[in-house]
Formats: sequence, C-alpha cells, structure tokens
Amino acid sequence: MGKLDGKVAIVTGAARGLGRAYARRLAWLGAKVAVADLDLKSYREFDAEGKDMTAESTVAEIEASGSAALGIECDVCDHLAVETMVARVVEQWGRVDVLVANAGGGRGRPVDTKASTIDPALLDLVVSMNLFGTVYSCNAVAPFMKRQRWGKIVTVSSVAGLSASADGGYAHYGAAKAAIAHYTRYLAQDLGPYGITANCIAPGVIATGRIMQTVLPGSSDSNRDRSELVALRRLGTVEDCAKVVEFLTTDLSDYVTGAVIPIDGGLRRG
Repeated sequence: MGKLDGKVAIVTGAARGLGRAYARRLAWLGAKVAVADLDLKSYREFDAEGKDMTAESTVAEIEASGSAALGIECDVCDHLAVETMVARVVEQWGRVDVLVANAGGGRGRPVDTKASTIDPALLDLVVSMNLFGTVYSCNAVAPFMKRQRWGKIVTVSSVAGLSASADGGYAHYGAAKAAIAHYTRYLAQDLGPYGITANCIAPGVIATGRIMQTVLPGSSDSNRDRSELVALRRLGTVEDCAKVVEFLTTDLSDYVTGAVIPIDGGLRRG
C-alpha cells in the first residue's frame, strides 16, 4: 500500500525537470497524477532533459509504471485556464488531494536582470509565471480541499527568494519566489482550520537541464565550480527535491504547515 493510495494529485510544470520528478514520485506513492504544463513535451527544449525521458511524456512514463495519469496543457498565467484544468481533474477522478504548484521558473540571464535594470516585460512575465500562477493554482484547488476537509499543498520558492545574489542579478525571479514563500505562510493560516496544510520548498542549485544550459552560464561567476559553495560539495538532484515533496504530501508532515524548507545542501550565496 502506498501512502497516497486513493488520492489525486496535481503537479503543474510537470513535463520535465523538477516537476516531472514530483509527478513520478507521487505516482510511485500511489496517487493518480494530473500532469499540467504549457507544453506536455517541453523537455524537448533541453537535450539533457530529453535524454532523461523513458517515454514520450511524463504521463506516458507514469502510465508505463502502472499508475494512472492525466495530461493537461495549461497556462498557469491564465486563471480561467487553471480553474478549467482543476475542474477537469475533479470530473475525471472525483477529488483533488494534493497540489504541487511547481510551474514557473526564470527568464533572461542573471547578468542581464540586475535589480535596478529589470526589463518591464520580463518582470511582468516572471512574476506572472511564478507568483500569479501559484496563487491561481491554490485558489482553484482550495474549494475542493475545503469540502473534503483535507489536502496537501506544496508551493515552490527558491533559495533566490530567501537571500539575494551577491551581484543583484536575477532580481525579478528572486522577488517573485520570495513572494511565493510569504504567500504560503498566509495560505497555511487560511486553510489550516480545514485540515489542509500548505508548505513551501526552496530548491538551491539543482542540476536540471534548464539550469545547467541557461542559468549558470549566464551568471556573473559562471566559471566558478558551484559545488564549492555547497556544504555537501555537490549540486542537487531532482530526487533530492522529490523526497521532500514526498514528506510534505504524506502523513509524515501532518503537523507541519506554513514552513519554508530550503533544499540546497547548505548553499552559501554570499
């Protein structure tokens, strides 16, 4: 028996990288998993992500393992699209128990996104993808979880939302992720009386295809070995993060809510 047998989970941004790892982990725990993404084959953007795939999509990978999955293409920046996505999941499976609001990420390079020189269009996009997408997703599942008087919500911040980079780069992303962390604290107070927990994870430098291909090369210290800044002397893996998501979506964390948990191996950002 899996810890999430009989439960229904939604993971946004689950077509590749971290979101894919969360979706696969929840399926392994027994949940039926809705994989929501702007493009269900977005792994094709990065060679390393494509090489990790064992089937044509995250949905296909989960189904091949013997678990139930549903793929829905959805733009989390559009609140009506998010509400429609959640309604479809409930129509299909009758409930929603777990949300991992993972969709988001950064755009631009750290060296081009200093705090005092952020392009307005880029700021609007990144805040919308991250903060608004998270809020829309939580708003959409909350009514169903309230009726059940049970639910587990995990939002996704970043170490960039906990402390600033030394050169002030990637400020739009860091500010959006900081807002997600604090929003989650409010969410926990709001939903706690209904038996719903809301917690936030803050991944550090995780070696996904996107991070290795686009973010690290565009930073001001791109030639530096990032593992030297990590107490454990290695970059994180998607499974490092998925293990914490397992904790926050199962009975192991029933008395944990409003927490922001760094998953960074002891990263120094100074």
